[in-house]
Amino acid sequence: MTAHTTHGNALQANFDVDYVICYRFQDTDKEKAQAGFEKLIRALTDVGLATAVRPGDDCSVLVFVKMYSEGHLTGEIYRSRVKDWLHGVRAAEPDKETQSSLSKEPAVESERLRLVYARITDPSVEGGAGITPKQGEWKNVESVFALHDHTFNKEWIKKWSTSSTLTLEDLDDIRNKFGEKVAFYFAFLQTYFAFLLFPALFGFSCWVLLGYFSPIYAIVNGLWCIVFVEYWKHQEKDLAVRWGVRGVSAIETIRASFRPEKEEKDPVTGEMVKIFPATKRFSRQVLQLPFAILASAALGSIIATCFAIEIFITEVYNGPFKSVLVFLPTGLLTILQPTILALLTAIARKLNDLENYETNDSYEAAMTQKIFVLNFITSYLPIILTAFVYVPFGSLLVPYLDVFSLTVKPFAEHEKQLQVPQSGFTINPDRLRKQVIYFTVTAQIVNLGMEVVLPYVKRRGFNKYKEIKSERAAKKGGATPSLSINDIPEESAFLTRVRNEAELDHYDVTDDLREMCIQFGYLALFSVVWPLTAVSFLINDWLELRTDAIKICIEMQRPIPWRADSIGPWLDSLSFLSWFGSITSAALVYMFSGDSMGPSGTPQSIKGWVLLLIIFFSEHIYLVVRLAVSTVLAKMESPGLAKERKERYLVRKRYLEESLGQEAKAGNAPITTTDQQSQPEKITRKSLEDEAREASLREAKPGEHFWARQRGWRETLQVGADLIAKSAPSESKKDQ
Repeated sequence: MTAHTTHGNALQANFDVDYVICYRFQDTDKEKAQAGFEKLIRALTDVGLATAVRPGDDCSVLVFVKMYSEGHLTGEIYRSRVKDWLHGVRAAEPDKETQSSLSKEPAVESERLRLVYARITDPSVEGGAGITPKQGEWKNVESVFALHDHTFNKEWIKKWSTSSTLTLEDLDDIRNKFGEKVAFYFAFLQTYFAFLLFPALFGFSCWVLLGYFSPIYAIVNGLWCIVFVEYWKHQEKDLAVRWGVRGVSAIETIRASFRPEKEEKDPVTGEMVKIFPATKRFSRQVLQLPFAILASAALGSIIATCFAIEIFITEVYNGPFKSVLVFLPTGLLTILQPTILALLTAIARKLNDLENYETNDSYEAAMTQKIFVLNFITSYLPIILTAFVYVPFGSLLVPYLDVFSLTVKPFAEHEKQLQVPQSGFTINPDRLRKQVIYFTVTAQIVNLGMEVVLPYVKRRGFNKYKEIKSERAAKKGGATPSLSINDIPEESAFLTRVRNEAELDHYDVTDDLREMCIQFGYLALFSVVWPLTAVSFLINDWLELRTDAIKICIEMQRPIPWRADSIGPWLDSLSFLSWFGSITSAALVYMFSGDSMGPSGTPQSIKGWVLLLIIFFSEHIYLVVRLAVSTVLAKMESPGLAKERKERYLVRKRYLEESLGQEAKAGNAPITTTDQQSQPEKITRKSLEDEAREASLREAKPGEHFWARQRGWRETLQVGADLIAKSAPSESKKDQ
């Protein structure tokens, strides 16, 4: 089955709908809701989009959106491909004739959806409607989502039950449906899974033959990390070329929330461009340093305190309820850490907004760096404290933990149960290994359940709550009848599915990339403690490949098919973890090798100068300095680069004048709300009878019936206003 055929079937199954906009007005008065709805319909129509409206759930309407005509879509696809070629993304120049070009390379579904989404959300200066859900004037726009292709989803999930790996053709299908950004994630996960076979087998051999903290394992594992990261860099380039997105990050639209301070004339192109001074942004980026210190202090203090309480209870306390009290630190950490983490994440987002990035890619890259700092602390600090504080210095520090006796004093029978034994404190050498096993096995299982099971339970619980609420309201006689009872029978099943998808959560591939990056960190930093780490990850990732597919197809709204030429800033995070892993592995081998039970528990057995020499402290400084210099140089444009950019600009300008200048003559301008063609004729009984007679004489597709029921934006506007008037809360209910 070709991509074009699959694309056509998907459109027919979804009544030719490209996107659905959920417009919710539960907390808005009727007049404002109707005015906002009118503004929404006009904005969509002005950029050449056709609209239709149907009732939603809980004071909402569903606005269905598609391109006004296939001619508009064809022109948009051709212009996008020409733009790609002019910016060096596409190697071959598209044919001068539009239809010939599209015949040679038919559009895939993700390309169509991406361009329609751009029309909906791009700023007006970029030719879009500028609709930003839940922000500013569009706060009543709850979501903008594409509909799932359930035929493809079922085939994809079914295929996973009989295959073990993804082929390049499978990745092409994912890219054609969900866009390059999602496809790159699955390609990365597939490559990572394949690479895990070697450390899993080698780690198992070392576990059997060499034991723990093996220098041989540390060296081989470090080499594997380097090879994997470098190989993936080359794999990214190959996939980017295959999917025609190499260098696509150079083609970026301005963020709707970008606030320029001035406009300047580009010395090369002569165009007026909106500017936010780089020096001012840099002065705001400097705030990342105190933010990192604040995050480290806040999260580090919580983790270290709970860690100390746990050590006191497990290693010192010897009173009643010890088996129960040992879970007290975990409970405190479970309560406090998410709260502090959410607060710090909100601060990080505020800082990111303050830095005022022009494009989505630069904004997401900066946000990823901040989130990585938080994830690094929460994920790795407990093991670092155990390995580099508790085990080597525990005998010196634990006697000072008496201050935490207050946490269990109410349960103690006498003071002796709260004091360190006179015979001396004994280090628990198995603590480090058990902790690594927890994070690499138990925590992975918990995360898998949180990803798949929790959304399902939450959705079922929410639906059950809505049913109970409706039943209670019906018994009291105060329930407003759902407008869905008036659905046309042939649309009923389709609209029910759309309403269900509107309730699903938004899918963000960044969350899955973050999870894999953190997992790679455990393997790079601490697997020398427990060589079976890769075995655990191999099993987990085999399940992850399948559960992520199920999550996207069933538990989440269909992802927006964003383009990308890599996994983005997470590649830098992988490189950092690979480098940092070489330091921690070397330090752990020095501190623990030769004695599987660990050091004697006194810091005198560890020579500081040897440890510093092993971890190449000077190299650390070198890497920091090199990163800083490369960042500064990347922001400076040399005369040679300016000349190259000018030449490319002249080529683009000449081509646009010669090839696309005829567009206005061809009459391919977007349909606007003032065009006479968009005004529907007067609807009479005779016109409806003629329309029904005409439809009976030919075999019409379901999508044609769907879109024919509202002819033009004015009729859509009238139907939507009537729906809002019927379901909007009354003034008396709002006051209550």
